[in-house]
Amino acid sequence: MQKPYHDNTFMGTQPIGSLLIRLSLPAMVGMLVNALYNFVDTIFVGQYVGPYGIAALSIAFPIQMLFGAFAQTFGYGAASIISRRLGEKRPEDASAAAGNALIGAFSITLVLAVLTYIFRRPVILFFGATEEILPYTEQYIRVILIGIPFLSVKMCSSGILRAEGQAKASMTFMIIGAVLNTILDPLLIFGFNMGITGAALATVISQVVAVTLVVYYFAVGRSSLPFSVSSFSVRLPVMSDIISLGFATFVRQSGTSMMSTLVNNLLRFYGGSLVIAAYGMIIRLMIFIMMPMFGLVHGFQPIAGYNYGARNFQRVRSVLATSALMATLFASMCWLFIMIVPTQILSVFSRDPELLAIASPALKMVMAALPLVGLQIIGSTLFQAVGKRTPAIFLSLSRQFVFLIPLLFLLSRVWGIEGVWISFPVADTLASLVTAVWVARELRILRT
Repeated sequence: MQKPYHDNTFMGTQPIGSLLIRLSLPAMVGMLVNALYNFVDTIFVGQYVGPYGIAALSIAFPIQMLFGAFAQTFGYGAASIISRRLGEKRPEDASAAAGNALIGAFSITLVLAVLTYIFRRPVILFFGATEEILPYTEQYIRVILIGIPFLSVKMCSSGILRAEGQAKASMTFMIIGAVLNTILDPLLIFGFNMGITGAALATVISQVVAVTLVVYYFAVGRSSLPFSVSSFSVRLPVMSDIISLGFATFVRQSGTSMMSTLVNNLLRFYGGSLVIAAYGMIIRLMIFIMMPMFGLVHGFQPIAGYNYGARNFQRVRSVLATSALMATLFASMCWLFIMIVPTQILSVFSRDPELLAIASPALKMVMAALPLVGLQIIGSTLFQAVGKRTPAIFLSLSRQFVFLIPLLFLLSRVWGIEGVWISFPVADTLASLVTAVWVARELRILRT
């Protein structure tokens, strides 16, 4: 007998504003809490180890982001398929997409984690470590790599849960893992005197616990998808579709990794370890601010995808406008706060006066165009939600690859360290303009 699945028609009938909040708010809270992994690690490592510890986390960040890019490729790609198949009343096909995504995410990150562990020293140097930072980074990354496959399953399953409208479940698992990490961090770093290794171990333990709960949730049938053994049979056409749709996310995430690697190496060349530590604090704040906007994306995507599949284009336009407005208002409030009290914000991580003197003006420069970022994120996700690969990939490429990375090379040669910082708002502005033009063209199509 076929397993009944939850009614997802609410995504095509409920008022857009309340529906977007219903699906986005749990994701926002969950992703904010999830961002506490690195945020809390940086706070405690900064207090225990000092600036070199923060710099080590800055070097480890693009490595972790690269693994996350692979996991989210499968999660986002499957989410696009799942939301549209549910809108088309094809739940078994949605389950097949989810099963293939989980298998793919675990397998590829496991292989890559083993290879990275074996060659970790040259990998760390490639990602921008100085001689002072290298030993701290190696201590941290060799432990983190153990938890990478578990992290990939958790990240992928979060996209699956949100695509089927189970945002609260996704939020719950994120919160449990992040709270556990917050408890374990001071215990292992200070209580057991493990330093930066303790921070990594706290993260791994938290990820393992979280993914165990996710697997249990699927195994006992709590998901609205009708999972069966056949859902986890590798189907090459399904896997290919997942990867092609998720490739835009891979580009965005791996672009962030490549960008951070380039920044670390440029800062190593023009400034040294202390400037890398400043960037480490800035990137943690950037992630913390971006998480609510990505949480909004996770509410926006299934609504847009479902209604596009149901050919209710008016609701697609409505959720796009509402999401873009909410993202812009949030980004603008964060920008104002950063411009007024940058030093006070950064002092959460470190009170080292020399480090703060470098980081405070840099933070204001990097975040100068923050109010535009929400529009770029929502706009590029629209094309992913409706299954249009070319614009989704291009718009995801635009910020990091088309604009930011060339600007980093160019402006750093002209203005050195300041050129690195200025590259960020210039790239944000150009990418947002391109996205606005492409979205305007798509809206004309949706009105026909």
